[in-house]
Amino acid sequence: MPKVMPDIAHQTNASLEGTLDWVGMSQIEVPLMVQADEGAPRQVAAKVEAMVNLVQPKAKGIHMSRLYLLLEQLSNESSLTTETLRLLLTDFIESHDDLSDQGRVRFAFDYHLQRASLISGKKGWKAYPVMIEGRLTTTGIDIELQVTVPYSSTCPCSAALARQLIQQAFSDRFGAEDKVDSETVHQWLGTTQGIVATPHSQRSLAQVKIKLAADANELPICALIDHIEDALKTPVQAAVKREDEQEFARLNGQNLMFCEDAARRLKHHLNQFDAAADFWLRVDHLESLHAHDASAVTVKGLANGYTA
Repeated sequence: MPKVMPDIAHQTNASLEGTLDWVGMSQIEVPLMVQADEGAPRQVAAKVEAMVNLVQPKAKGIHMSRLYLLLEQLSNESSLTTETLRLLLTDFIESHDDLSDQGRVRFAFDYHLQRASLISGKKGWKAYPVMIEGRLTTTGIDIELQVTVPYSSTCPCSAALARQLIQQAFSDRFGAEDKVDSETVHQWLGTTQGIVATPHSQRSLAQVKIKLAADANELPICALIDHIEDALKTPVQAAVKREDEQEFARLNGQNLMFCEDAARRLKHHLNQFDAAADFWLRVDHLESLHAHDASAVTVKGLANGYTA
């Protein structure tokens, strides 16, 4: 075996000179221990994108293997935290001498939480898509956290139309009577003739991205998910009994939402989420009436912050 192997990236100039904004690898499959909030580290299966810029116009390329080995070191020896993320980005740059002065890394994975049902207390697992991105630039290191939370949305318009049909059915059945017996009405309301129409609802998605404060010392994954579900009131359920399904129906009826309503709710609550120095959010109602979705996007509204 040869003792000296050619290093084309180091020894050869670029055939066409020029700097590059980002160079690296994507879709790297890495098992990671992630420490969220103040909990114990938990293993996830992540897909990672790791990149640096290329500031030397004559350089053939970067040292991709160095980025990969630094990710391997994180995977084997540590957990993903705000501290180790900052260290990883610093190592990206230090491993590239004068080739790079900016780096970024993005981790995408499902984070599983065991959720209790609404009434019965039964528990089941829910998977929440999470993305964590760190970026080192000449101004410092920024860390972003994004989560996707499914929930149910019931259309206020269809609820009003359904109520009108129920009122009409009541008039048709009891309108000619001088006196209406409450027990007869009670029994009638429990039939399909009594509740002649129901509003439509659909599974919906809230995507929320926050920029962590510069001195953040934890990844508030669970806290952010809880904050979103508390704001919307109708998170989708895991294990349910009939009493849970009934309570879910009640919550939907008491929290009628257009996509605009959901977006405004989230914006109001995220303005009170201390861990978010800035935020961007998008809601998608996966319509059961239409063949298209209803969507809304908004941001915190900071100068030089996220844009919609």
